[in-house]
Formats: sequence, structure tokens, C-alpha cells
Amino acid sequence: MTAVFKAQAAYRTEVQTVRTARAQEYDALARVTHRLRVASQASNPDIGQLAAAVHDNQRLWITFSVDVADSQNGLPVALRAQILGLANFTRAHSSRVLREGASLDPLVDINTAVMRGLSGAGASQ
Repeated sequence: MTAVFKAQAAYRTEVQTVRTARAQEYDALARVTHRLRVASQASNPDIGQLAAAVHDNQRLWITFSVDVADSQNGLPVALRAQILGLANFTRAHSSRVLREGASLDPLVDINTAVMRGLSGAGASQ
């Protein structure tokens, strides 16, 4: 490796680690949403895979809930309330998924809509 190539590789690594909270939230949602989709599209779903994906989605929404419940959170109060409402729905629906075999589609749809908002795609609609 040449010195220039090594410097470029090091810089590229540093650039990738400097990310906004919004980008990190988007990526976390994308990862868990992908796992929910995989579990929902399986012809013979693995209950362990399904439960793990649902559990990780719940953990993510609990994290969002704690964040928006903090009085220091800079989001508008109405948006914070909407996020709490979505978190409550995901908790209740996740329970139905695991107990009753309800569809994962509502969880995927919510995550996808939030991802659109985080990416700015929802602003023009």
C-alpha cells in the first residue's frame, strides 16, 4: 500500500464514524425493519428469528420513547407525543404478533414511514 492509499483509507474510516444522530436512528430502523421483513416473508417462519426481530424492534422503540420523554429533547412537543403514541402501538401490536400470530406489516409500515421522515423524503408529501 502506498502512503496516499493508506491516508485515504484512514480518512474514509473517520468519515464513516462521524454520523448524525438522525443517520444512526435511520440505520437502526433500517436494520430492524429488514429483519422484520425477512421474518414476515418466510414461508415457514422460525419463531426464534421472529421473536428476536420483534424484541429488537421493541427495544428500539423503547429507546425512542425514553429519548422523547426527556424534557431536554429538542423535538416539538406534538411530534414527541406522536412518537410516544407509535411506541405504545408497537408495544401492543408486538404482543399480538407473538401471542396471536398477527401480521408484522403494521410494524414494518411504521418503521418505514419514520425512516422516510428521518431521510427527509416525507417532507415533500
